[in-house]
Amino acid sequence: MSESALNIQFEDETSMLEWSRQAASSIVQNSGESGLVIHLVGDLGMGKTTLSRGLIQALGHKGNVKSPTYTLVEPYELNGFNVYHFDLYRLADAEELEYMGVRDYFAPNSLCLVEWPEKGEGILPEADLQIELTQWQQGRSLSITSASKAGANQQAQWASIK
Repeated sequence: MSESALNIQFEDETSMLEWSRQAASSIVQNSGESGLVIHLVGDLGMGKTTLSRGLIQALGHKGNVKSPTYTLVEPYELNGFNVYHFDLYRLADAEELEYMGVRDYFAPNSLCLVEWPEKGEGILPEADLQIELTQWQQGRSLSITSASKAGANQQAQWASIK
């Protein structure tokens, strides 16, 4: 749906976390009735979990945010809003997602952050937003593209963050 990607560069982890905290403020209002699905794409060590941690903590989680590499999903209920952080890196077969009832997670009033979404291809719903993380100088670059009206609204709001 997005005509062009929103590209953002961060010099370091601190600046990416600060951006994610600002970005989180618009997520709840944009997810509304349909929920919001964000696919996080990038090589190992590019900051997918760091970005997720910044968003989840900014949405109200007070503790640590760990990567759900072994559990596949880590749920958070934050002020009546559900956040599900998926890490599918160790998923052997996308069919495993069906056995864990994955479709129940993608519901209204929820944010689903999915690391390694290509491992769940054919089972996972389409993303509203895809964020590709790559190396940029000593920091990271995000390329954000939308694939739905909700995603386009979110992308437009994020474009205004300094």
